[in-house]
Amino acid sequence: MSKDISIHSWPCSYYVSNEKRWVCGTLSLTPKSLRFTSSKDGENLASFRLFRISEIKKESSSFIFSSLTITEGNVKHWFSSLQPSRAVVFNVLEHFWREQLLGSGAAAGVEASESQTSKGKELIRLVSGSQKRLEDTGKVLHHQGEQFDNIMVGLNKIESDSDVADKLLSELESPPWWPFGKLPWRSQQEAKIQHEASASASASAKNGPGKEGVITKVPVIFSKGEDLNLKPGKLTVLVSALEISDSSSQHVHRYHREEVDDIRVHTPFELSIRQRFIGKPDISYRLMSAKMPEVLSILEMQYKKKIEFMPDYSAFKSTPEQSPSTPETSIWNSASGFIDCIRLSEAQSGEQQAQLQVLQPPVSDSEAQELKQMVMKLKNLALEAETELERQDEALDIITSSVDHATTHIDKHTRRMRKLL
Repeated sequence: MSKDISIHSWPCSYYVSNEKRWVCGTLSLTPKSLRFTSSKDGENLASFRLFRISEIKKESSSFIFSSLTITEGNVKHWFSSLQPSRAVVFNVLEHFWREQLLGSGAAAGVEASESQTSKGKELIRLVSGSQKRLEDTGKVLHHQGEQFDNIMVGLNKIESDSDVADKLLSELESPPWWPFGKLPWRSQQEAKIQHEASASASASAKNGPGKEGVITKVPVIFSKGEDLNLKPGKLTVLVSALEISDSSSQHVHRYHREEVDDIRVHTPFELSIRQRFIGKPDISYRLMSAKMPEVLSILEMQYKKKIEFMPDYSAFKSTPEQSPSTPETSIWNSASGFIDCIRLSEAQSGEQQAQLQVLQPPVSDSEAQELKQMVMKLKNLALEAETELERQDEALDIITSSVDHATTHIDKHTRRMRKLL
């Protein structure tokens, strides 16, 4: 992913301390850096890496009424006239900055892959094999569930036919001289049967569905519809739903799986979810997160036919970027590589002299990231299989009770018909 492609940008003004003047331009956020470009001549007046930022703060001074300051080392950068508002820009910048500090790697999942190791290839092969077998098992369970659904449809038809037969038999059993159509003792029996049926239906409803499985939770910045006021919150991916909550963990909205009409992926870090309605406004939310690449792999599995990748997303994917090395990271990698990857080899061919060999790490960073996404997919498949099994258990209980009920009705109708004959 190219560092020049911005995740988001905002019109604002920047204070040039050397010239003591304000310059209008655009503040752009990229996966690993922040830059300000002048709108007059397109000159890049400020650019710094996210991990070098020490503080992001809302301030005001004698020069401006409200501003946003970003401290890089001993240098403080001032930004004002932020659109749509200072709070929105602050929420987005603080989110990506904190995730960068926590080592999430905002560009994780979209960076170029490193050289693969033998152990990493073997692990990926084993996990992909397990994933394929679990997918095949899920397809078999889904087919079995469809068969159960067809059985329940047939039982419902049998029950409706039984009700029709009961009405016809009641008319045949009623003598012509009775003016009310039904005998009084027949009405009491039918009321008792209806009461028992409603009691059993309420008992089965109390059992309810199984416990929903949480696949993953990620911090997000969200807004509803066309509202530009982005607020911090959390996205919870469940087996059968997507749930959005605010920063205080208060429920905001819940999309059940069948309610999601489309998911549009604008960039690897931004997407929108929509539920369509006829005669009233759609319910849509726009979500942005530094950890969104991890969620996309799960959403692609759950909503294959409903997810749509926009042109901006392909622009991110089509321009790969080698992960830049900084002095801090290169020194740390060199030290850790020297400590962890050098060992004393055993004497070979009678040689008594020890040798130091530099070994590759067992698993590279890109392989670890790929394994993480595959394990999350495995978790998603396992939770879906568990939910399907719980649903089929409930369906089996309903089928058993329905078969017993239908058998009882058929025997009763047979006895009544023999009495009429």
